[in-house]
Amino acid sequence: MGTSVLSLRIDGELLERLRQHAARCGMSVQDYVVRTLIRDDFDVRLQAATVETEKLYGVA
Repeated sequence: MGTSVLSLRIDGELLERLRQHAARCGMSVQDYVVRTLIRDDFDVRLQAATVETEKLYGVA
């Protein structure tokens, strides 16, 4: 899997909060944001899979 570049324009206050969160996790802001996006994507896919499984087994 290759990589691509994503450029964001964000508010200075948000960037500072991201820096603080990232520092607490011992990460760069870039790594922190990517990890957060990956986690959110996983949550969405898991929820969709759960719904499909419930439909398959007829769970109300």
